[in-house]
Amino acid sequence: MSTVSTVNGGISFWYADQGTPLAREPLPGDATADICIVGGGYTGLWTAYYLKKAVPFLNITVLEAKFCGYGASGRNGGWLYNGIAGRDRYAKLHGHEAAVRLQQAMNETVDEVVRVAAEEDIDADIHRGGVLEVAYTPAQLARLKDFHSVEIAFGETDRVLRGARETCERVNITGAVGSSWTPHGARLHPVKLVKGLAATVEALGVTIHESTPVTEIKPKHAHTPYGTVRAPYILRCTEGFTANLKGQRRTWLPMNSSMIATEPLPRSVWDTIGWDGRETLGDMAHAYMYAQRTADDRIALGGRGVPYRFGSGTDNDGRTQPATIEALRDILVRLFPTTAGARIDHAWSGVLGVPRDWCATVTLDRSTGLGWAGGYVGSGVATTNLAARTLRDLIQQDSGQSGPTELTALPWVGHKVRRWEPEPFRWLGVHGMYAAYRAADRRELNSPRPGTDPVAKAADRLAGRH
Repeated sequence: MSTVSTVNGGISFWYADQGTPLAREPLPGDATADICIVGGGYTGLWTAYYLKKAVPFLNITVLEAKFCGYGASGRNGGWLYNGIAGRDRYAKLHGHEAAVRLQQAMNETVDEVVRVAAEEDIDADIHRGGVLEVAYTPAQLARLKDFHSVEIAFGETDRVLRGARETCERVNITGAVGSSWTPHGARLHPVKLVKGLAATVEALGVTIHESTPVTEIKPKHAHTPYGTVRAPYILRCTEGFTANLKGQRRTWLPMNSSMIATEPLPRSVWDTIGWDGRETLGDMAHAYMYAQRTADDRIALGGRGVPYRFGSGTDNDGRTQPATIEALRDILVRLFPTTAGARIDHAWSGVLGVPRDWCATVTLDRSTGLGWAGGYVGSGVATTNLAARTLRDLIQQDSGQSGPTELTALPWVGHKVRRWEPEPFRWLGVHGMYAAYRAADRRELNSPRPGTDPVAKAADRLAGRH
């Protein structure tokens, strides 16, 4: 497999496929609005969409540092699925039924994104093949069965457990010993969705200023180098780039995730792989991978790579380390040996937001008008939509336009979490955790034992993930 001609960075393959957009005009000076949204990714754009749909006369301004979709919204794996970070913790804090309501809302969110895309004529290559989580070691199989049982307990009665033969009939993964499939998922093209969404909200009358970095957020004020936007509500929708804001360095950790995309694969290769259902594909490794079969028959596959930059740094152009490209290529060939001769056309990376307790949150501080949503830990393609509708309801409730709703009563609303440790403890902790996970995966890959490696269990406890 050749990586000599691989394009490294340039935002992402999705932008190479679609072309980098010309940036909209920056903020021309001081301005006012009813609502100011900081961040032009999925969270910010969905929030603008639902608020403008609910109250068409609202004056909404979106401020974006680069261009809409520059961050995780334009670099992710294209998994529109029903996973949400922190559900098990919310069950412990608020009770099982509260977490079941949260899960049901996420199941419905997949349908909602598909519905809006169709209604607004956004062609994002959406294919509803569900989500297939695969195990290929005895330890992974044991975790898969536990995972499957837990998901059913949270209301996913339409989830299906498959053995080795049934799994390989769906997707012929070398060494697969079992899988769990849910219908609540779809593959999509991330940039087609974000570009379509930005155009849609602009057509509704939302003002979008790009090339306008917000340096500090205060009650009723969003400060930029070009002027200040004043609004009763300032909503922070910055996910992995939150650490760039003044005072937010330790709020959410910007975790790196990297991806590769192959050349379009010939029919002969697909005949050996299968994957005709075009399910989004994941595994049960500790340092897990995620993949999709694209609309033009490539495999786009991702994983953590180098997980974190010292001081909560973020990249500028999506460039990733050569060793990460090789590691992802090795995973691809191990799972699908017939791809060994395929060219890797593109490699890139991006950041996702990770709270200290690994729980996604939505909040509106009614005393200040400051709101935020994020901390999706890599599950943001669908979760951003639920977060946006929840922010809409919280603002309508606060402004007296409506009362509490089912969404405002979900357990992730108003959740508080402590900040991350200062450096160098952040860097040491994250790199140590993923070193432990990768070592555990290597041992499990060569072990006939069904139990989870104890080092991985220890890493989970130290990280606060369980």
